[in-house]
Amino acid sequence: MPYRLSTLLVVGILATFLGACATVPETGRSQLLLVSPAQETQLGLQEFEKLKKSVPISKDAAANAQLQRVGQRIAAVAPLPNAQWEFVLFEKSDTPNAFCLPGGKVGIYSGILPITKDDAGLATVIGHEVAHAVARHGAERMSEGMMLQIGGQLLEQATLGRSNTSRVLLQQAYGIGATIGVALPHSRGQELEADRLGVLYMARAGYQPREALGFWRRFAEYKEKKGGGKQVEFLSTHPLDEQRIRQIEGIIPQAEMEYRKP
Repeated sequence: MPYRLSTLLVVGILATFLGACATVPETGRSQLLLVSPAQETQLGLQEFEKLKKSVPISKDAAANAQLQRVGQRIAAVAPLPNAQWEFVLFEKSDTPNAFCLPGGKVGIYSGILPITKDDAGLATVIGHEVAHAVARHGAERMSEGMMLQIGGQLLEQATLGRSNTSRVLLQQAYGIGATIGVALPHSRGQELEADRLGVLYMARAGYQPREALGFWRRFAEYKEKKGGGKQVEFLSTHPLDEQRIRQIEGIIPQAEMEYRKP
């Protein structure tokens, strides 16, 4: 690629980068967003409809009633404009997991209910997942992927004069470095941010925030019993259990102030 075109491309990328900076509500963290809220929401709605057709939905009346009750209380305090809230309990007893897609589509897998145990435990999970949507973590991950792809393309252009072996090795090194040095740390940071916001949301919804500690300790015990082994943080998408528990302990005083508000 001619030098002038390369320079123009870099300038264009920098202009896009600067124009796409946003701030996460509550935490004030700066983030890169190259995907519009409308695009993000549309992708979320499409994916949720696919899931409802491919994964069985639970017919447990009591569990569904609990999910609607807790979910609506969290939704009422979550600052997600134009959200189309929907809470669905999927019948996957072997999957202790949950998610919230852009647009307010929340899925809970039945396998997590023995760990949540009660409304406050479920509020911990829903608050955490809703926080991912409020903070637009999905759009942030997509934007990060776009930038890393552009970086790979620039590296490819910059190494045109090298041997094929050298270029392949450089691309492999770039991919490993981008994953371990950028993508995974950002993912862990998003999880901690969702923990923090989620505790505030559950407190504002009227759930005792200290109950979040009980859930995360039970979840850590569950993983240990399942033989998850010692977690290697720098290779993981999620922070260490003890790290997230320590952070929640630190935010409890602020959350309890929210909980006590009339």
